[in-house]
Amino acid sequence: MNRCAVSIASNIAEGAGKNNTKEFNNFLGIASGSSCELETQLVIAGRLGYLSDQECQPFFESINEIQKMIYNLQKTLQPKIDP
Repeated sequence: MNRCAVSIASNIAEGAGKNNTKEFNNFLGIASGSSCELETQLVIAGRLGYLSDQECQPFFESINEIQKMIYNLQKTLQPKIDP
């Protein structure tokens, strides 16, 4: 779970450092995938009894917010990729 969380931020940072909007968008896609992976790991942790539903809920809400932010940033970049 730590690796997934770090991967989200790392891929956004790496993509932002590129000089190409298309590459940045690609890295945002990877970050989005990592957020889905983190969400899956959280579901598994809940099903295995490591966390209760009540403990998981704030994390799901945060992950969902991050996914929305990534999606909206990708939507903003799209006109620059496909003029």
